[in-house]
Amino acid sequence: MDKAIILTGGMFATNYAKTAHGLVRSGERFEIVGVIDCNNGGLLAHEIVPLANPIKVFSTPEAFFAENPGLATHCIVGVATKGGKLPDDLKPQLIACMEQGLHLVNGLHQLLSDDTDIAALARTKGLQITDIRKPKSFKELRFWDGSIEKVTSYKIAVLGTDCSVGKRTTSQFLVSCLRKEGVSAEMIYTGQTGWMQGSEYGFIFDATINDFISGELEGAILKCFYERHPRVMLIEGQSALRNPSGPCGAEFILSASADAVILQIVPKRQKFKGLEQYPAMMPSVADELKLLSYYGAPVMAITVNTEDMTSEEAFSFAEALEKELNIPVVLPIEMGVGRLVRIIAMHL
Repeated sequence: MDKAIILTGGMFATNYAKTAHGLVRSGERFEIVGVIDCNNGGLLAHEIVPLANPIKVFSTPEAFFAENPGLATHCIVGVATKGGKLPDDLKPQLIACMEQGLHLVNGLHQLLSDDTDIAALARTKGLQITDIRKPKSFKELRFWDGSIEKVTSYKIAVLGTDCSVGKRTTSQFLVSCLRKEGVSAEMIYTGQTGWMQGSEYGFIFDATINDFISGELEGAILKCFYERHPRVMLIEGQSALRNPSGPCGAEFILSASADAVILQIVPKRQKFKGLEQYPAMMPSVADELKLLSYYGAPVMAITVNTEDMTSEEAFSFAEALEKELNIPVVLPIEMGVGRLVRIIAMHL
């Protein structure tokens, strides 16, 4: 694996750094050897991000290079900002990393290869810029044709009530736990972090022309099925059915012909992320379950992101919600996903 550092622009302790959070937990494409964050220098990643590896956080790229000369080969933009814009303070850090000979990996909508300064320096130093959200050409895209009916894997769409609630993390936990229990499983990634972590099958949802989203999703599932024949596929959801800035979710049920849904919720969040001033409240869990029922894929379990909750609050909430709705409720970070694996096994 290539050794990489992650730039987080002072946001490592926030959910805007969800890309970084995923990478410091696990990955097969890059070995993370340092995090650059001006607000958390000197700490270790697992002191900030639950279940992360003990990776050192540095205040500046220069501090990392002084302690680890020649160690890293890649620099990753580890934030997912509103609108996918590059924070102003990251450009000088990117240039500093390039001066040390590091290739760049970027998952933002703002493409680094379009920046004249960065692109010129990359050419001069012979460095590669990987803009993960660079759209495919029309000829590379696939239109949905119904071939999904040939797939016999059990397909679970992991959806959420908002963006940045942990859909990918829950999916990855489940894949790992299912494999440990002897059940062949794969995740279909739909975002930049899944690719960065080395997931083999998927596509970048929000860098795909809308007409071809269903086809690209179908194509990724078909490729996974024909090459691996997994018993279970976990399909990473994006945003939420009722998020007004990016309503999304029906594709993962209808176009992927999902057999079931796992719904990830974040109880303490009343407004959609980044839309706190907009007059739209997040729906109740019961109301979201009702909406999902109309799409034809049953919700087999609810998973909880315990953001801003104490441990006691989280466990009490899960117990009460399960009793109220008569559906399994699991805390993936605090409890693990072993119970979900048993639930999936019963469906199989």
